[in-house]
Amino acid sequence: MTGGLLRLETRRSVMLWMLPLVAMLFWFITYRPSMASPPLWNVRAMAMQTTTLAVFAPTVVGAAAWLGWRERRHRMADLVIGTARPRWARQLATWAATTWWAIVAYLGCVGVLYGVTAWQGAWGGPLWWPAVVGAVSMPAFSALGFVAGVLRPSRFTAPLVAIGVFLALQISLQFIHGDHSYWQISPLVAGPWEIGPDPGVATFYRYLPDLPIAQVLFLAGLTAALLGALGLPAGAGGRWLRRCAAAITAAGLVAAGTAVMLAGTGRLDAHGMIAIPLLHNAGNDRPVRYTPVCSHTPIPVCLHPAYTGYLPAVTEALEPILTEVVGLPGAPVRISQSAAIYEQGPDNRVSISRAGPPTSGTPPVFHLLLPHQMTTDEFAVELRAAAGHSIVNSVVGGGRDANPAQQAVTEAILGTSSVAPPGSPTAAAAQRLAALPTTARRAWLLEHVAALRAGQLTLAQLP
Repeated sequence: MTGGLLRLETRRSVMLWMLPLVAMLFWFITYRPSMASPPLWNVRAMAMQTTTLAVFAPTVVGAAAWLGWRERRHRMADLVIGTARPRWARQLATWAATTWWAIVAYLGCVGVLYGVTAWQGAWGGPLWWPAVVGAVSMPAFSALGFVAGVLRPSRFTAPLVAIGVFLALQISLQFIHGDHSYWQISPLVAGPWEIGPDPGVATFYRYLPDLPIAQVLFLAGLTAALLGALGLPAGAGGRWLRRCAAAITAAGLVAAGTAVMLAGTGRLDAHGMIAIPLLHNAGNDRPVRYTPVCSHTPIPVCLHPAYTGYLPAVTEALEPILTEVVGLPGAPVRISQSAAIYEQGPDNRVSISRAGPPTSGTPPVFHLLLPHQMTTDEFAVELRAAAGHSIVNSVVGGGRDANPAQQAVTEAILGTSSVAPPGSPTAAAAQRLAALPTTARRAWLLEHVAALRAGQLTLAQLP
């Protein structure tokens, strides 16, 4: 009889009629922005966890709340008292049907996004933990709405609780300060909230499941506590059934509380993920092995294979500089992408820097830290300004203490005017040198680079 009741509830669940709305909201809020970002598993999966749950939370909660007061709405409460099944069993069947359709819709949306990402050639494999957290959130959202509908039977309950849950989830994110915040237990949080979906996270190192495990424990405990609370009233069933409901409620509260405490012990690790000491596996700290993809420029530019789509833009931005410095003393023989180091700072800030020195080895290899979250034009400008400047400095010398001649040569090669004030002798010398043909400028550099590096040249000696 339970199976028949569940099938009946599944066929007439109001959540079934919400699926087109969910699909439309998913396409607009999650799918479209994801397609605008590069096909990186980490970026799309972590953004998906946040935005998709923001879509599903009010929808599932509202549908479950509407079904929660169905018996009161149709004035059937007295009629079903004499049925063979306890009230708690009937309620669980209604909740299970709503949850079933929510999970089906969620997995369908995730499957489409993951399928398209794989078809676009994303390196590596899918990140499953963000999808797991989302799937476990569906029973919790459904239970929360259903309990609200049972306890406050009113036509206003469904819209109010749907809006309330959406606002509560969004507002809770504003209380996240630093990496030890208890509020990061929210299922909308896929990693350090201050960073967001960053391409450098879970690329060079594994995705840490520490925070997702705590979130799953919290959501499972919350679901158990809410459903157990439905079985506590005297009319829910017999004494043995109510005792079981009380035990389930207590276990759920303990699990949820434990999960919140675990989330509060999290810390931002050097690779940009939240590590929880009691849940952390040291094996996840090992770097992921990969074979880089390299350009065919005079000095090869080698990137992590996940960044294959970035290689043309990086090559286009750096190739003019590499063509001029190749073979010169101090010039790198290869440009190799470096992992980022993340460090929690004051005022809820996170600093991101290069892992290790900019140049190492003999012959020298330049370690490149790619800028993130920029448009294509901003990306090229930032790359030339940061990486290009460091590469040229390794040839002409001087660094921060460069003399006017070294500054002028640097500006001429980079084609910028960021150091010398316009109209100054240094700027005039840089413009004069930049106006030379590339072959002539390179021939002069080959002849005078040693004296230039030693700081022995003056502006008057530049061509």
